[in-house]
Amino acid sequence: MEIQNFEDFYQELLQTGFSLGGGNPEGIYAVIPFNWFEEPPFETPVRWHTGERETDPWEWRMRVLDEKEDVAYAKVFFNKSGYITREWYPYFLAARRGSRILEEEYLEGKISLMSKRIYDLFQRHERLPLHILKQLAGITKEEKAKFDRAMVELQMKLYITMCGRQQKVTQNGQEYGWASTVFCTTEHFWGQEVFAEAEKISAAEARAGITERIYKLNPAAEMKKIIKFIG
Repeated sequence: MEIQNFEDFYQELLQTGFSLGGGNPEGIYAVIPFNWFEEPPFETPVRWHTGERETDPWEWRMRVLDEKEDVAYAKVFFNKSGYITREWYPYFLAARRGSRILEEEYLEGKISLMSKRIYDLFQRHERLPLHILKQLAGITKEEKAKFDRAMVELQMKLYITMCGRQQKVTQNGQEYGWASTVFCTTEHFWGQEVFAEAEKISAAEARAGITERIYKLNPAAEMKKIIKFIG
């Protein structure tokens, strides 16, 4: 389908189930197959970073979070942005997390201390804007790189996800600067039903199901890339 606007994008995403967020440099699949620096491969008014709500894919990433209830957007593929629909999220949960909890992975050395430090804050706060999260975590200038890596790790492992944006406000109640991305746990975002569905799917079944869907979307996808995409 040649995407012409936001609704086209949303409907196509529901049909495909998942998509890379900014073009398709890894050769898996993207509803919008071109990035901001590339020419569209078909006639379309869609252009990156124009600020137009109907035709700018950069705007769409927040529109799905603000207006829809069946699409998640976060850094979930190749440490980069991507979309996963409600229908397919249990498969990715089964493939990446299963029934494990973060504390178990931390004790086994599979989650960094910084990731645990951040995640502990989400156990006390349902939603946290990025700038407030940094304040609560006491992130120093020297820790910024570790913090950034941990945020990606938590998104890739499906422990947290983006859930909107919030304008920064001074102590006097004045708005300032760019809006801050808001994060929450995936449990808060989806509710327990999605996790109950994931528990009924084995990791092997999940990987097989996602692989089959990828080949339907892109028969030329390379297996080594698929394995990295899923895991």
